[in-house]
Amino acid sequence: MTKIGEQIFRMKVEEVEDLALAMFAQQVNTIPIYGKYVSALGIDAAAVTSIRDIPFLPIQFFKTHRVGAEEKGADFTLFESSGTSGQVNSRHYVNDIHLYEKSFMSCFSTFFGSVDNYCILGLLPSYLERGQSSLVYMVDRLIRDSHHPASGFYLHNHDELFATIRQLEESKQPALLFGVTYALLDFAERYSSKLNYVNIIETGGMKGRRQELLRTEVHTILKERFSKPHIYSEYGMTELLSQAYSLKDGVFATPAWMKVITRDLNDPFMLSLHGKGALNIIDLANINSCCFIATDDVGEVYNDGSFAITGRLDHTDIRGCSLMAV
Repeated sequence: MTKIGEQIFRMKVEEVEDLALAMFAQQVNTIPIYGKYVSALGIDAAAVTSIRDIPFLPIQFFKTHRVGAEEKGADFTLFESSGTSGQVNSRHYVNDIHLYEKSFMSCFSTFFGSVDNYCILGLLPSYLERGQSSLVYMVDRLIRDSHHPASGFYLHNHDELFATIRQLEESKQPALLFGVTYALLDFAERYSSKLNYVNIIETGGMKGRRQELLRTEVHTILKERFSKPHIYSEYGMTELLSQAYSLKDGVFATPAWMKVITRDLNDPFMLSLHGKGALNIIDLANINSCCFIATDDVGEVYNDGSFAITGRLDHTDIRGCSLMAV
């Protein structure tokens, strides 16, 4: 990992803007498709002095172009979005997998503490079946680093998963269950039990398997079936190397090196540090692709930097990494 990579994960929230501007000045010259995009907008990179002046690359470019430095012969790990039938999937070429590992492990510890305090369970059947999933890669690493004998993935073996959960509850072992939305709902239809030590992290995604529901509706069902006051959520996507987590009421917080701002729904170049609009994400872990992504999610960013998802732009496909919320 490079020195700048190490710097990112030691930074403080108040340092985001300075490092973001430094990364913009670098990436406009080192990431060909981003440089072409900025040039096509007629923007003088030298005149960009605020994060509200930075051009954010539309996320669709990950479906049509290779977003990253052109390094012939370089090793890379390819992550591909799962999508549903008929969709073009996003592809993220990661040429430093240690950077991604450092990002998600640092992010996990920020929100949950040391992973070896937990049993980690994964209910991610569609992701496991397709392969090349950044979410599966992350959960697999968490499973291994937990060193708990019951940690592991579950495909469609719900009976075994429920038996494991019962054992964890009986032994009072803290656990985290990462689950794609439709699989969690399928599981909840068959089983109901009060969970005191197992917390559920919903990762989004119906994958065309069930009717789309609001996030609040999904969480209400899961809270009732498992007698939980809160259901956690993870906000992540193929195009990003960092994650935001919601531990309560659908409000997401980010690690220090990730920042969410909004853009006006009618003028995509009018940006605001808080308020309602489409979401733009600064992910400084994306040092080898693009740190500035204009997503298709609509939401609200609060004064403290936390945010909520309230919907999606009308022209976009439903993504596996976020729920339709309105």
